Amino acid sequence: MDFLELAKKRYSCRNFSNQKVEREKLEKILEAGRVAPTAVNFQPQRILVLQAKEQLEKLHECTPYGWDAPVIMIVCYDKNISWKRKYDGKDEGIVDASIVTTHMMLEIVDLGLGTTWIGSFDPEKIREVYQIPEHYEIVALLPVGYPSEEAVPTVNHEKRNAMDKFVFWDFI
Repeated sequence: MDFLELAKKRYSCRNFSNQKVEREKLEKILEAGRVAPTAVNFQPQRILVLQAKEQLEKLHECTPYGWDAPVIMIVCYDKNISWKRKYDGKDEGIVDASIVTTHMMLEIVDLGLGTTWIGSFDPEKIREVYQIPEHYEIVALLPVGYPSEEAVPTVNHEKRNAMDKFVFWDFI
């Protein structure tokens, strides 16, 4: 599939069928995250995959979202190994994890599955419930599954700003 076609096809899926996601597809999604670029190639991403019913049910303690997807991926980065910019010490781990998440989202769509980026969650509750180490920074939750027959993009999905609203040529 053409990249722009794939990017335009992706939408925030919030309605999943109960069909199980095949292990081979999950491995392809994780491979897309593995090969994503990271600062200085330090690869600080850490992906926690939840599939067991009891693990998925615990998520309700941390966020009202998840839409009963059969798989939830918790995307983190390890603060102990992420690259820090020498000029101001800015930790680039959140950028790395965001790139990884985006790569995985696009692979999910290419495989005929659905997802959305969940940013509304209680990180400390997730850390407590899933016993995530303090040096892992939680960035996103990715529900993964087959879209239900009712799943459709929101009415605003195709609304985009014109190029001149965000592109500034030869800006001084």
